[in-house]
Amino acid sequence: MRTDIFARLDREPEPPKIEPPRMSRHRIALFGGTLAFYLAIVIAVLVSSWLVTLDWKVMLFRPYQQWPGIHAFLDYYIVLGQRGPTATMVACWLGWRSWRQHTLRPLLTLGAALLLLNVTVGAVKIGLGRLGPHYATQIGSAELFAGGDIFPSGHTANAVVTWGILAYLATTPRARRYLSAMSAIVSLGVGLTTVYLGTHWLSDVLLGWAAGLLIMLGLPWVEPLITRAEAWIFAQRDNLRGLGRPVPSVPVAAGGPRTVLPPQPDGGDVPAQNPALEPVAAGATSTRPRAHASHPTHPMRSERTPVTPAGSRRPPHADRTPRGGTAPARPVAGG
Repeated sequence: MRTDIFARLDREPEPPKIEPPRMSRHRIALFGGTLAFYLAIVIAVLVSSWLVTLDWKVMLFRPYQQWPGIHAFLDYYIVLGQRGPTATMVACWLGWRSWRQHTLRPLLTLGAALLLLNVTVGAVKIGLGRLGPHYATQIGSAELFAGGDIFPSGHTANAVVTWGILAYLATTPRARRYLSAMSAIVSLGVGLTTVYLGTHWLSDVLLGWAAGLLIMLGLPWVEPLITRAEAWIFAQRDNLRGLGRPVPSVPVAAGGPRTVLPPQPDGGDVPAQNPALEPVAAGATSTRPRAHASHPTHPMRSERTPVTPAGSRRPPHADRTPRGGTAPARPVAGG
């Protein structure tokens, strides 16, 4: 029985057919309407219209004093709009999906969305410099260009993008509908919580919703760049894997170079492992002198010169006949 948990969990050898959303006419119309709403909110705040008056009325109402019983719960609920915790949770889930589906698109899409969020929302925050309700200096004023950074609401825009990316990457229409409803409820609750706590004006929340929705609606325009980035990362991974692989040896084809053995004095052949030999192409004659081995070769046993003179080393014996001689005649007994 297999006990490898990773082998049990990795059940998708092939990535599923994920069709990214396209910039259809309906999506382009939503993008245009959201952009018009975004510009209308900015203009309404710039001219200190009725929207700024509504901001002050809500702030002076002080919701956190009207309903103090839910203050402790909303202090924790607001975390769903903070960048660090939410991005970490969603990145862990999308990383799991990337591993199961053998694709980097979920993580790259999240990174692209958060990058667009930082650039667009951050630029407007710094450019308009609006102060929050707790730091307002004049009743009825829009508090613009005063060094603040709360317009639009970053918590609200982050909630729209971070939780909306789950619906954007859903693989079935049913999951996309459910996740879209969930992200809308979460982002709506985060925006109203900032108004309840007095950290944002109501117009900040409206602009934060529009800013996050613009990013989600415009993500299909970034899909080609995400596809190229994924292909480049996989190519770099394959190159790094290729550097660590051993180079396979190429076998010698038939009729290729062979080893030619020179004739030996005793008519034998020298083994092919002799390092003093060098290969010579078939049908060719070597004109270079044969390289000598670093150690002298020992002669064969039959070629060695005897150390002692020829003959037997044993002393002569009176009763023995030398090898190859004639035995003396013995007397016949009883003659």
